[in-house]
Amino acid sequence: MIGDIRTQIDKIDDELVRLFAERLSLVEGIAAKKKEANLPVLDTAREREIISRVTEGKSDAIAGYTKTLFTAIFDLSRSHQAKLLCAPSKVSAEIRSALENTPSLFPKSAVVACQGTEGANSTTACERLFERPSIMYFNNFEGVFGAVDKGLCQYGILPIENNLHGSVTDIYDLMKKYRFSIVQSVKLKINHVLLAKPGVKIKDIRKIYSHEQALGQCSEFLKTMNVSLEACENTAIAAKMISEGDAKDVAAISSIQCAELYNLDILDEDIQNSVNNYTKFICISKRLEIYPGARKISLMMTVPHRPGSLYQLIAKFAALGINMTKLESRVLPSKDSEAMFFFDFDVSVYDDAIFNLFSDLEAGKEKFVFLGCYSET
Repeated sequence: MIGDIRTQIDKIDDELVRLFAERLSLVEGIAAKKKEANLPVLDTAREREIISRVTEGKSDAIAGYTKTLFTAIFDLSRSHQAKLLCAPSKVSAEIRSALENTPSLFPKSAVVACQGTEGANSTTACERLFERPSIMYFNNFEGVFGAVDKGLCQYGILPIENNLHGSVTDIYDLMKKYRFSIVQSVKLKINHVLLAKPGVKIKDIRKIYSHEQALGQCSEFLKTMNVSLEACENTAIAAKMISEGDAKDVAAISSIQCAELYNLDILDEDIQNSVNNYTKFICISKRLEIYPGARKISLMMTVPHRPGSLYQLIAKFAALGINMTKLESRVLPSKDSEAMFFFDFDVSVYDDAIFNLFSDLEAGKEKFVFLGCYSET
């Protein structure tokens, strides 16, 4: 009977829990000895030795399952040791300093860098976050990063992902180049319209300009048009270019605000693939700032390019009860031995689990950059 088999499994499970608790107790003794000798938590040679011993003589299937089981046990044991050792974490110290020195309210006015020109969605995002921003526009995303890096602007607004068309890859690439902190984020509902000079009919259009993300978000509509497409830096720049040009057979995918700003006619509205079209914008600062209510944490990590490395990393989060809400991978063409990932977590910065994670990561092989702790509106 299946009930009898389950009763036997329950007994084995109870014994496994008892033995695991006994093992963790012994691990605490190991942690104390490592602390006395100033030894690192990670002991790769010891873990490899155990895997070799417990899988010796087993079939390939059982050996594979056993390795997976013991890899999880090692992850939990290392996390437990890191928590007990409480090794000083540089990132943790930076976070605590930011919590002490960040004002209780997000500023109402500031000099803010945005990409594009007046009417860009970045402008709308900026005005959602700041009541009285002084906006400086730059031709490209790197200009925004550079302005914040050089202190020309206190903050920068950048689109990072769209729920229909995915991440803005240029932003992730620039994240690797510049050191900054995310201090706030905002989600905007994006409604795309087709704009042209007054008097131009939709049947006259032969070419459409817009940002590559907007073109992707309107792909279904564009399939119905017999036109060529050309990507440009920004949807507002596309509208401005159409307005200032003489061509009568071109249009721009942009916003309703840009129709008014640049005296353009709306040929069609809500042309995006879905009415639920949202873009997330981040607000960056050169200085780490953590405002009350922040509970979204972003990290950039580089891990060894080998089987199981990502699993082992994610196991650390699970062991500490940290909820991962996003995982994004990026190619590192110049480093075949490593892979880069971006993570978002839903966790309070006051939770000890996140400080234990930083201690664990700093003690391990993973290279990581703390990108910020912030709230999203």
